[in-house]
Amino acid sequence: MLDNLSDSPTKPHILIVGGGFAGLQCVKQLAEADVDITLTDQHNYHLFQPLLYQVATAALSPADIAAPIRRILRNQQNVRVVMATLLGADLQAKLAHFKSGDVPYDYLILASGVTHSYFGRDDWAPLAPGLKSIDDALEIRRRVLLAYEAAEWEADAAARQADLTFIVVGGGPTGVELAGALKEIAAQTVPKDFRNIDTATAKVVLVEAADRLLGSFPEKLGIRALQDLQQMGVEVRLNSLVTHIQSGGITIGTEFLDAENIIWAAGVRGSEIAENLGVELDKQGRVVVSADLSIAGFPDTYVIGDLAHVTDKDSGQQVPGVAQAAIQMGEYVAKEIRRKLGEDTQNKPFTYSDRGSMATIGRNRAVATIAGRHFTGFFAWLIWGVVHIFPLVNFRRKLAVLFSWVWSYFSRSKNVRLITGEARIKVKKPFGVVSNDDDKPS
Repeated sequence: MLDNLSDSPTKPHILIVGGGFAGLQCVKQLAEADVDITLTDQHNYHLFQPLLYQVATAALSPADIAAPIRRILRNQQNVRVVMATLLGADLQAKLAHFKSGDVPYDYLILASGVTHSYFGRDDWAPLAPGLKSIDDALEIRRRVLLAYEAAEWEADAAARQADLTFIVVGGGPTGVELAGALKEIAAQTVPKDFRNIDTATAKVVLVEAADRLLGSFPEKLGIRALQDLQQMGVEVRLNSLVTHIQSGGITIGTEFLDAENIIWAAGVRGSEIAENLGVELDKQGRVVVSADLSIAGFPDTYVIGDLAHVTDKDSGQQVPGVAQAAIQMGEYVAKEIRRKLGEDTQNKPFTYSDRGSMATIGRNRAVATIAGRHFTGFFAWLIWGVVHIFPLVNFRRKLAVLFSWVWSYFSRSKNVRLITGEARIKVKKPFGVVSNDDDKPS
């Protein structure tokens, strides 16, 4: 599909890798520019990642928070969309390497995001999935729902408790939101659905290596999040380091906990493509960029979004890897390119405008910081909902998500409790079944 791009274009060719917030925003801002744009992504959809945890906890379906990139850009005539994975790039020769061949470009914009970091223990990945894609969310949802099915069939008390133990590693926004949602499932959503188990006995443990939750938030909000989670029944362990994960359990420090369900929300690293560029990376594998978001020595190569290590010139702080920062970077680079093409007068370093941070914890519970003001409880929960409805790509998705939230709020139910993929369950001692080695459920 990329073969026809190797011909010399008559207009400047801009290659954008990644259809997330940063890449898509950059494309849209270049809609009126006299350029040819190629947007590539390994998926065919744009994902609203802040709501991904709600897919993982059965509140929303994937189609509610994702939309085909081609559909989004169908009316923009200067862009073509290609589903492909970038393998590498020769920044000096301005050639991008794909499986089907090399593609020349005039400007390269890397917006391929980040992935999970297991801090050198990638062997933990199959045992403790992270949450960065729809596939990740569906796998977590499958494991969570299967845990209740296994517990319902399990007569061995210790094995049943392990099935009903959910451990979330990482006390940032994703970890906090997952832990709260998992506890709500156990306490509010499924209690009447099962006969042999009391789902309220499900144990949710949130593990954080630091001394508080939500380290990027003001300390007051981290404390409030801790209190809210504890009131909901979540066991929060601070100053706790995961030292080992194995099938059937996790070791925290020197203590081993039986648990069949472990979710990783503890760290991120730059996408693999960054390692192949031969440029400066930070400790998390993100590309260190200049004040104009270009790579030093390569003024026509930009890195934006979560993949970029950016230091804000005003605050001197690293720009956080959040959606609002990615969108602002996409807008900035589009203006920079238009300036180089003589279509814009921008010529100033990138500055990040922090419009606030927020995390939802559970029903009527959230924390938010906006313009230096702190909000908690029901009002923060309402703000969170409004802020997360408006960025969805079209009216249908806004309406679908709003309806799902209203229905879930009043019914205390999760709408998408579907087990997809392989649905085998592991039972040590089947409930109400006479042992038969030749006919045990698996």
